[in-house]
Amino acid sequence: MHPTWKPHEKHGELTERSDLPDSVFAFPKQRKEPLTDASHVRNAIARFDQTVGVSDEDRELAFANIKKAAEHYGVDMSEEDWEQLGRRPSTGRTAEDRRRSAQKAAETRKEHEGQQHK
Repeated sequence: MHPTWKPHEKHGELTERSDLPDSVFAFPKQRKEPLTDASHVRNAIARFDQTVGVSDEDRELAFANIKKAAEHYGVDMSEEDWEQLGRRPSTGRTAEDRRRSAQKAAETRKEHEGQQHK
């Protein structure tokens, strides 16, 4: 999979995320995980397995984008495949635990958004 990521040094606030080009995101189609500096790259690596609503193909592209951004910003990354991300949790939680937790968090956000619009 060829990465689509391109360097973009402009930082956007969460409310200005729409100002960033798709090419700056690990998941460009979903506009998830901006890769604008080394800190954001490390965050995308750490949160990779928490991302919900994406296909394996999306994850493959995101991994290629993260790897390219990591090289650009000098972030060490030992993983060679997207399935390796999140396999060594520092919390002792399994990947399945984290997936369930991320799914629950996404459902809770949707519920809160629905309540705010009433």
